[in-house]
Amino acid sequence: MIGAVVLIAFAVWIRWSVQKKKKSYGIPEGLILYSDLNVPATPLFSRRFRLTGKPDYIVRKENQCIPVEVKSGKGPHPHQSQVLQLAAYCQILEDTSGVFIPEGILVYNNVPYTIRFDPKLRFELESVMKTMRASLRSGVVKRNHHEPARCRNCSMKQYCTDIIEDAS
Repeated sequence: MIGAVVLIAFAVWIRWSVQKKKKSYGIPEGLILYSDLNVPATPLFSRRFRLTGKPDYIVRKENQCIPVEVKSGKGPHPHQSQVLQLAAYCQILEDTSGVFIPEGILVYNNVPYTIRFDPKLRFELESVMKTMRASLRSGVVKRNHHEPARCRNCSMKQYCTDIIEDAS
């Protein structure tokens, strides 16, 4: 009897600590269906857009699946590139599941932002993808920042014609 009480108490404590951790990361209430943070997950793929990605989480909230991306950075609000990354995950999830995805959650510096996957964001995502693909086809990728550290770590460095060198 005492062992059963200890097991129940331990299970309650684990559930409480998991909920506390989810809340501290800004992850919404609901069942976590997919996670890429603890153990690498299988990438999701949209055939329609030839787009692949791995959101940090997919949460089932009520009857909806919601992609969640966790970011940190400088500044008070998420960057537009982070919003577009989340939009890509919304599109991929919609295409792979066949279910309408109305929104995603971008947790930026532990603050959750609900990002509506509305027609305007869908159009912007498609436009950016077309521009990126056209740049890759042409072999000319233009830099869109003034930060040497970003150039140093950029995955497009081999295509870029305008790399910023460190002043040191």
